[in-house]
Amino acid sequence: MSEWPILTVLIFFPVAACLVLPFIRGDRAVRVFSLGVGLIELLLALPLLRFDLSASGYQFQEKAAWVPQWGLHYHLGMDGISLLMVLLTVLLLPLCVLCSWTYISRRIKEFHFSLMLMTSACVGVFLALDFVLFYIFWEAMLVPMFLLIAVWGGPERRYASLKFFLYTLAGSTLLLVAMVAFYLAGGTFSIPELSAKSYPFGFQCWTFLAMAFAFAIKVPMFPFHTWLPAAHVEAPTAGSVLLASILLKMGAYGFLRFCLPMTPTASVYFAPLMIAGSIASILYGGFVALGQHDMKKLIAYSSVAHMGFVTLGIFLFTLRGLEGALMVMLNHGITTGALFMLVGCIYERSHSREIGQNLGLGKYLPAYMGFFGLFALSSLGFPGTNSFVGEALVLIGAFAHTPWVGAAAVPGVMLGAAYMLRLGQKLAWGEPTKAKAWPDLNVREWVYFAPLAVLVIYIGLAPGLTLRAMDPTLTRVLDEFRRRSAMAAAEVAAPLPGWVVTTRSELPASDPAPVLPR
Repeated sequence: MSEWPILTVLIFFPVAACLVLPFIRGDRAVRVFSLGVGLIELLLALPLLRFDLSASGYQFQEKAAWVPQWGLHYHLGMDGISLLMVLLTVLLLPLCVLCSWTYISRRIKEFHFSLMLMTSACVGVFLALDFVLFYIFWEAMLVPMFLLIAVWGGPERRYASLKFFLYTLAGSTLLLVAMVAFYLAGGTFSIPELSAKSYPFGFQCWTFLAMAFAFAIKVPMFPFHTWLPAAHVEAPTAGSVLLASILLKMGAYGFLRFCLPMTPTASVYFAPLMIAGSIASILYGGFVALGQHDMKKLIAYSSVAHMGFVTLGIFLFTLRGLEGALMVMLNHGITTGALFMLVGCIYERSHSREIGQNLGLGKYLPAYMGFFGLFALSSLGFPGTNSFVGEALVLIGAFAHTPWVGAAAVPGVMLGAAYMLRLGQKLAWGEPTKAKAWPDLNVREWVYFAPLAVLVIYIGLAPGLTLRAMDPTLTRVLDEFRRRSAMAAAEVAAPLPGWVVTTRSELPASDPAPVLPR
């Protein structure tokens, strides 16, 4: 148990700032105050650097009785999975304030209120160890994101915000049903305790389907992805950044935190379906992105493809696959968030997101195109950038699992190169219709692009520290998953249908993938 409630502070400090925000006068003062809150939140996260990289369990735990007669506890904790997501979330808050400095010109106080409330809810999702507490944070983030799209979005903002809300609410309803079912079966809402219990195969199948539907919408997986392009296109820059970098990761986080530990046998049973859906997401997202003329839509569909690699890595049930999935989650948040910021930058200058209206920027905006080139190379998984590490690990895990799975995912990598190189070529060297007198990046824009560029290069060239942070937790999750799958092998053997490639009850004692140098 942590002596200093650092996790509680990280969750509720932005909420406390929201209570002060109504008393701030002047638009510039609101922006400066919000930036200060973001920087303080980042400083408050520094004690997390004491995280023990060799430990596999939850650290910095905080637990207090909430509603004892119902078995509810205010229980927070952090392991190697949630550590990376929390650090990414607190990093993005000040960057979102900076990228909205001139982009948002109305209802500025309400905008920053929604931004800070959104950050609190996202951090809470990654730290909650009580199912009810998790669900409260999961639902809480719907309201500020809905407002970010509906109030500060584009011309079709009402349609996009309503579609986002209805899709997510439908998934949340099934997640609520699964939560109640686990409480009735396990007698507790504690996520660690529920993960340690065994459940009948039929119960696992129904609860897995309920949770997987909710998480697949959030990821989003094909064919539950249709809300994403509309939400991205209509959302303001900061909304698109939070949506791509944080919200999409909650679905993948749910698969890791709930489906694999609580329903291991059902995860094995439905793994072929999840793998097929992942490959469909990779290929569909890549092909559709290739035909887009709107930069935001292109990046939105690329997110569908990248998150397909995440779910593919999870349901390979190998250490390399899980490592790759978590690395893609982190790196997609860095790279795609930066790409949406770049689109917001050029939109402020040209007032258009159409590729054809922004040709030949290399001649007029060299610094801008320098950052764009770096993040585009990262997005397509160029060696030496952060995204290469995650996608390479997923492909290693895929080929180790079944060669045809790896072969089916490879075209997604080539499609990523095709649409990002096409976009970069047109923006840098396309023939502009007229000379552009737009200014290059200013100091504020350099400030919020530089940290993300450093992370792209650092993780790409030296991923060892990031892998060491996640490996003990992922090893624990995988070992427990394998043990419980083996115990249930006799029970599951009868109901497994013929189309299951492997029952995974014969999972190897050690990961068959080669050990990568740290």
